[in-house]
Amino acid sequence: MNWTAVATIYKAEMARFWRTFLQSFISPVLSTSLYFVVFGSAIGSRIQEVDGVEYGAFIVPGLIMLSVITQSISNASFGIYFPKFIGNIYEILSAPINFLEVVAGFVGAAATKSLFIGTVILCTAALFVDLSIQHPFAMVAFLVLTCLSFSLMGFIIGIWAGNFEQLQLVPLLVVTPLVFLGGSFYSISMLPPIWQTITLFNPVVYLVSGFRWAFFGQADVPVLLSLCAIGGFTLACMGVIWWIFKTGWRIRA
Repeated sequence: MNWTAVATIYKAEMARFWRTFLQSFISPVLSTSLYFVVFGSAIGSRIQEVDGVEYGAFIVPGLIMLSVITQSISNASFGIYFPKFIGNIYEILSAPINFLEVVAGFVGAAATKSLFIGTVILCTAALFVDLSIQHPFAMVAFLVLTCLSFSLMGFIIGIWAGNFEQLQLVPLLVVTPLVFLGGSFYSISMLPPIWQTITLFNPVVYLVSGFRWAFFGQADVPVLLSLCAIGGFTLACMGVIWWIFKTGWRIRA
């Protein structure tokens, strides 16, 4: 492994993040505050508890997952698309580094940014509600795995995209609806039986459920199944990226 190459790509990507650090910090704070005003106050006044957990606290894991997933995809997709757009992707491809080092640099930086945003949201949420994390190591594990897996997915989207419109197509039309319908702000046990069954086909349900279990010790689906789902998704993304670099799909002239 050429760690110098990985560090160079990583530092270049993080430099862009530090240039907009204030924006990156304020944006999740404001969005989290607005979610708590809308969901925590307006809806929380009607729904006091969900599965014995105060509604304001119940939505925190889903809120973190929503931001982490969207930010991971956005950061990674733009990170690899921009070199394609300006043409210096060919300099990276011609360098004596393999695809794992390229992926480690771009995806590692995107995951770091998302992890920072997730931490900011968690700290902001703690100002609004009383939070208790029953399984802190599991919480960190789910958060890191989610950042990595969806950064890999964003990397794939960035390679696939032919323009800036396509760059936003999948996150807006596919990922965001799946997150909102994946039990981020409600328990799937509140749904009618037929919709509970349909919801289980949504992969985001397993991420949100496992992450919520780390906080409150209760989940909509078995925790082991959640871990298998995110592990399988990560391996699938790695397999697609390996195929892309092997065939040169969308990255070679």
